Amino acid sequence: MRQAATHALLFLVWVCAVGVASATDLGLITAGESGTYYQLGQDLRRLAKRGGIELRVHPSRGSVDNIHAVSQGGDVKLGIVQADGLYVIAASSDPAIARIASNLRMVFPLFDEDVHVIGRPDIRDFDELAGKRIAIGHEGSGTNLTARLLFQLAGILPAEALPVDLGEGLAQLKAGRIDAVVYVAGYPVRVLNQLTSADGLALIPITNNSVFEVYGETQIPPYIYKWQTMPVRTATVKAVLVAFASRGPECETIGRLARQIVTGMDWLTRRGHPRWGLVDLDAPLQGWQQYDCVRKHLVGVPGAVSLPPRDESRRR
Repeated sequence: MRQAATHALLFLVWVCAVGVASATDLGLITAGESGTYYQLGQDLRRLAKRGGIELRVHPSRGSVDNIHAVSQGGDVKLGIVQADGLYVIAASSDPAIARIASNLRMVFPLFDEDVHVIGRPDIRDFDELAGKRIAIGHEGSGTNLTARLLFQLAGILPAEALPVDLGEGLAQLKAGRIDAVVYVAGYPVRVLNQLTSADGLALIPITNNSVFEVYGETQIPPYIYKWQTMPVRTATVKAVLVAFASRGPECETIGRLARQIVTGMDWLTRRGHPRWGLVDLDAPLQGWQQYDCVRKHLVGVPGAVSLPPRDESRRR
């Protein structure tokens, strides 16, 4: 599993626009402009502006590219990523991956995202995808990494794993050219709500216990999508806000932003994307410490829980 995930990370190509930024100017990398991460980023931009911080929100191809971008220490100092990508780099013995890990710090865990597996109704379980043609998202996306890790955990060898996005994957699925699509996002996914029962598709459950030794477990409730009438068991992966391990003025700015997020959660929940209502800033994230620049700014903040640092001698 480590080798395949390491290869996925090493394929990353993302070029940051480097410029002169002030101490109150931060770049945040998210995902596609129609996705949840980008919308959360825009909510944070508005919140940050209220505290005098200019947060520039960048779209991207997804979570894995974001890990690479933040770790480079250029214009982008913050990113929203999937936790399984963080687990991969934390466990890797590859020196190149270790350098990426050494430059990253957790700001806050956010919310759980749901693994959507869409296919024909005759495919009754995720394990039946062996030997099938499956769309798994572009290289560099969190969906692509998660799909590959799920296949390995479940012992599934697809006939072909196509690196195409959700829209193209659904088009090929409806045309009968592929058998299934994997997509990771918190439900409801807007594009999936555009499907109808006439499309003849269904959500495929994940029941393999080997998957749930690594990933969280949840159900997508019935009628989240009008064509889905039964609850569907599936896996979850947490979205996480991470930062480059900056020192000096940027450290202070990130800490101030973190304090604004804690004190502004009510504002984010009322004014921002519905997913803010599911955010748990205090959830533990195995193997990752909260950025010390964040912890010191949360001391004395009502309602804030400063997550304890872990043993620095274990890794970075």
